[in-house]
Amino acid sequence: MKSTCHDHCVLCGPFHPGSWRLSFAQAGDGEVHTTFIAGSELQGYENILHGGVIASLLDAAMTHCLLHQGIQAVTGDLRIRYYHPVACQVPLVLRARMLFSCPPLYHLAAEIVYKDLLQAKGEGKFMRREQV
Repeated sequence: MKSTCHDHCVLCGPFHPGSWRLSFAQAGDGEVHTTFIAGSELQGYENILHGGVIASLLDAAMTHCLLHQGIQAVTGDLRIRYYHPVACQVPLVLRARMLFSCPPLYHLAAEIVYKDLLQAKGEGKFMRREQV
């Protein structure tokens, strides 16, 4: 994925000073995935990842699924389901895939997994971004 549209993103941008440096790889089926270890600076309750951070990670995974397909789009609707408290300082697997595409609209799903246990999932509807 070659893009300069996202270079200053707080979650993945190489030029953002506080970036979390998320880097997604694409699988053969169009799914993207990465592993992320959240530090304690991202906690809400003691040693539990903040719910807003979880939502941001799921949104970022879906955005990267689109970017890996050459699509720049913005989130229009984001729905999150939390299944378990997500611990800090453990390797979390983030995955996202396209559910439906009818340009300029896209519907995606993402999940966070730890030790094969689904921690949280999200679905998002995205609209193609006007490139400037």
